[in-house]
Amino acid sequence: MHSSPSVSQHIHGALQRSWTKKGLVARLLWPSAQLFGLLVYLRRWLYRTGMFRSIRVNVPVLVVGNVVAGGTGKTPVVMALAGHFQQQGIKVGILSRGYGRKGKDCLEVDAQTPVAASGDEAALIKRATNAPVFVAPRRADAARALLAAYPATRLLLCDDGLQHYALARDIEIAVFDDRGAGNGWLLPAGPLRENWPARHKSIDLVLHTGTNPAFAGYAASRRLAGYAVAADGSHVSLSTLKGQRITALAGIGNPHKFFEMLEAAGVALELAIGLPDHYDFYGFQPPANTDEIIVCTEKDAVKLFGLASMADKRVLAIPLKTELEPAFLAALDSLLSPLISQL
Repeated sequence: MHSSPSVSQHIHGALQRSWTKKGLVARLLWPSAQLFGLLVYLRRWLYRTGMFRSIRVNVPVLVVGNVVAGGTGKTPVVMALAGHFQQQGIKVGILSRGYGRKGKDCLEVDAQTPVAASGDEAALIKRATNAPVFVAPRRADAARALLAAYPATRLLLCDDGLQHYALARDIEIAVFDDRGAGNGWLLPAGPLRENWPARHKSIDLVLHTGTNPAFAGYAASRRLAGYAVAADGSHVSLSTLKGQRITALAGIGNPHKFFEMLEAAGVALELAIGLPDHYDFYGFQPPANTDEIIVCTEKDAVKLFGLASMADKRVLAIPLKTELEPAFLAALDSLLSPLISQL
């Protein structure tokens, strides 16, 4: 059973559906998209000509981002990449804008940092990787602060920021899901933040997180972990949830994908509540008749675990594991190796 979407979710969903084709809604918005495209081109030109300054730091910068609006799975890819490089003994630091956080200061994220101050994705990255994580509105500020605090860092991973040209980068990875480039039009007539495939010329690697890639690129697969995590850090086998009364919550880019994965794993849902991406949950009250187990993603759990309204509920986070194909990692390592060797 799925909950009824709100009016704002209906509107958002209708707009996203309009981005899959060049229908009436998209055509009505097409003039606005031309103005947006002009502004995008002008901004990029100002950086290319040096009229706007790009800050270059003394270690390689790898940006993982997207050219389409909405979540495509960038943060899980960043966490998987951090693990890959850490296994090689490369000290990585991670930069984020800290989407949805309160405050505009440059901040190091640690285990005690309130999620409201760091943003949910930065908190999740810190928990998953234990690498240095810094957030700031300007990623260049976060980069300089991180390197000052951790001078042994040899690589910076930037979670999102393909369009944040104020920080110079050495490698760009564009992440797509099954939407691909949608109808191929810029916002608001389509999903594109920048022209595609024109932007492809400067992209080093294209990575698809969906199951039906729309064009050439490498693949990343996502699966549920075989366990759920409680607020105290203890693990519960996913198999123990089968046959129990389960409510699922998800405030991520594609909540219904999470619900489908749960049901495919044999976890039947009595109620599935899809919420907007980065939903803050403050003031959130679970349905009055919800006395069963509540499951959510790790991204939601960084906020839900601390809520008083959840104190009498059994809340479990089910990690989503991202696996990057060996050919992608080999291609990335070949790009990065000469940059690292110069340090």
